Amino acid sequence: MDFEWDETKRLKVLAQRGVDFIDLVVLFDGRPSLIYVSDGYAEVRNVTIAELTGKLFAVIWTMRGEKIRIITARRARHEEERQYRQLFYG
Repeated sequence: MDFEWDETKRLKVLAQRGVDFIDLVVLFDGRPSLIYVSDGYAEVRNVTIAELTGKLFAVIWTMRGEKIRIITARRARHEEERQYRQLFYG
């Protein structure tokens, strides 16, 4: 899988949230994840919720040609965590 992102946005998110897109590409390695479509945008934006180092993260992304373009990332919200845990841990 190939990834791309806006480097200025990556650095901004890293500074503001302590989340680095580079670290989060591993969330697309086939591990258990909750994926849903985020409405309200001209393009289809997906949200992937997955666990990394014991914490749940959300990666917002879209397909651009053959690449996954990461738009932003953050820690998962409480409702996303609840849905993830219910899906994978019952």
